[in-house]
Amino acid sequence: FILRRVKGEVLKELPDKMEQIVYARMGEEQRKLYEVHAVRLMESLEKQSDEELQKGKLQILAELTRLRQICCAPEMLYENYSETSCKVETCMELIHQAMSGNHKILLFSQFTSVFPILEKRLLQEKIPYYELTGQTSKENRMRMTEQFNSGDVPVFLISLKAGGTGLNLTAASIVIHFDPWWNLAAQNQATDRAHRIGQEKQVTVFKLIAQNTIEEKIIKLQQEKQKLSSQILDGEGAAASALTKDDFMEILEF
Repeated sequence: FILRRVKGEVLKELPDKMEQIVYARMGEEQRKLYEVHAVRLMESLEKQSDEELQKGKLQILAELTRLRQICCAPEMLYENYSETSCKVETCMELIHQAMSGNHKILLFSQFTSVFPILEKRLLQEKIPYYELTGQTSKENRMRMTEQFNSGDVPVFLISLKAGGTGLNLTAASIVIHFDPWWNLAAQNQATDRAHRIGQEKQVTVFKLIAQNTIEEKIIKLQQEKQKLSSQILDGEGAAASALTKDDFMEILEF
């Protein structure tokens, strides 16, 4: 009871937090690539018996991850991919809008392999940035945090797993979640790197979603099916064994 009361009092002291889902529409090449993968997986699932499904569940989860990577940026999987990812374009638009309003930005992704793609665009457009991943040393982590809060660098790319907790980055008032994670609590914890004591501005949270894809289903799961969401999050744990063919087919429908 005491913890709840203290948390409530803290929330009252904080500025408002606004959340907005931003939909990005895939171009023709990206859409074709996505649909080929999704249909192939659906056809494979249709042919599998319940026993085969249980044995091959880890492979199915790996295929779902590939679909999510295609949503983010197909270049993560295909070196010869030529079309610009719809989410990269939309993300850059959000960054420019934020900078024009003199806001600093935290950009979270669970796929560190998307960072080089974003960094290339940031460099092309002469936008300075910091990057924090699981490979970042404790010393550099502290140094970049201090410099971001006190300096002029407007963008901080952060791995959701490496930087989703334990950081105080209240200089930022814009949070971009480049990709949705099954576990909503993990995303909320990341948002709280900016929306915490010391924040003086309203915090705006943008959740980038590729339209008509598995990402929309993840958002739906976050909102409506926390149990199923946690089962997928657990991956190879016992909870994953409870996923049915219908669950997977629902996730894959577009």
